[in-house]
Amino acid sequence: MQLRVGGQTYRVVTSASDEELQRLAAVVDQKLATVVPAGRSVTPQAMLLAAIALAHDLEQERTRTAAIAVRARDAFGRILQRVDAVLGAGADPSSSGEANDSTP
Repeated sequence: MQLRVGGQTYRVVTSASDEELQRLAAVVDQKLATVVPAGRSVTPQAMLLAAIALAHDLEQERTRTAAIAVRARDAFGRILQRVDAVLGAGADPSSSGEANDSTP
C-alpha cells in the first residue's frame, strides 16, 4: 500500500486495512497542517514536530480517560454504599435464622 503524507509518498506494509491507514494518514496530515505554514514543504523536522504533537494529544487523552475512570469508580462505590445502607436498614432482625424463645 502506498500512503501520501505531508506531500510525500510512502510504501507501507502492514496488516491494517487500507481504510484504517488512509484514516490515520489523514490525521497525520491534519496535524502537519497545524505545524507547517501553508505552501511550505514538509521537512523531517516538521514530521517530527507533528509526531510529538500527536503523542502529546494522546498523552492528554489518556490522562483525561484515567481521571474519568477514577471518578466513575468512586461514584459507583458511593452508589453501592447507599444501596447497602438502604438494604441494611430494611433488614428484619427477627429473620436472622435464630429460634425465637418467646413462643408459649
